Amino acid sequence: MSSERPEALLVMDRKTLLTQFGDQEMGRLRELASLGDPVSSAELSSTEVRRRLAEVEVLITSWGCPPLDAEVMAAAPELRAVLHAAGSVRGHVGEEVFDREVLVTTAADVNAEPVARYTLAAVLWSGKKVPFLFGRSHSWDGDRQVRVLDEQTVVVVGFSRVGRRVVRLLREFGSNRILVVDPVADPAEITAAGASPATLEQALPRADVLSLHAPLLQRTRGMIGESELEALPPGAVLINTARGALVDTAALERACRGRDIYAILDVTDPEPLPEDSALHGLSNVVLTPHVAGSLGEETRRMSAAALDELHRYVSGLPARAPVTRRSLEVQA
Repeated sequence: MSSERPEALLVMDRKTLLTQFGDQEMGRLRELASLGDPVSSAELSSTEVRRRLAEVEVLITSWGCPPLDAEVMAAAPELRAVLHAAGSVRGHVGEEVFDREVLVTTAADVNAEPVARYTLAAVLWSGKKVPFLFGRSHSWDGDRQVRVLDEQTVVVVGFSRVGRRVVRLLREFGSNRILVVDPVADPAEITAAGASPATLEQALPRADVLSLHAPLLQRTRGMIGESELEALPPGAVLINTARGALVDTAALERACRGRDIYAILDVTDPEPLPEDSALHGLSNVVLTPHVAGSLGEETRRMSAAALDELHRYVSGLPARAPVTRRSLEVQA
């Protein structure tokens, strides 16, 4: 490891800082980097922070980091690395960062694991429609829809960090009818993971469960709309833990009101849904408030991942989870 510790600044909102960086994390950070005054900031425009920004080599970012635009980059001539202690960097890393060839990393791999576990739980429970039976302890007439996991066809849309983990977990629990929809994934990798590649058109009519794990891009916005929902068989369950705007909300409201379709939604569009959305009052819809990913002290695993990247940076080692301009085109 180099004897020179880089100047570093934490950039995130106050709540995130207190949650993700306790004594242990701050102690490790001080071993790896030099922390000036201020140590952290939720903004990058004040005179005090700009003075600090002028000498900073590394930014440790998380939720609440403002955009690193041209003005910020001009104020940070020594900046060499942006190490994100959360998932997507899309909200704050733009062209100006990549134009400067600044190293960007993400802790999205760490965050993918709890999302995959939430999804597995949703799939397992959906076989008996358990999430939709809360409060109905005496009777149910839906026996015809019960399918155990090894009888279900699970369609995974997006062979992403989360999508790959979902496939692995499903296989570990005995699922052998998994279809993966991802036009940019290598079909051989999908097959090697124990799933079968398919197009969305091929997969939808066979889906007992449709689970979304695609990034929100221009071409994926609203990808599950009226015709896609119409293609699902009766009793199918839509699970969305990715981005709410992958689904046409109005179309989903109509489908859930008018058809035998179920939905488990951890994300919505908009988020949160307005109080008058029909999805709030439907017995075949379960809404959770974006809790599938890392929460509370669970987020400290992402802090540890960012600090691991910092250790690799100061040691002259390549990053484990770099984000490039090209990879960001197909990532969340």
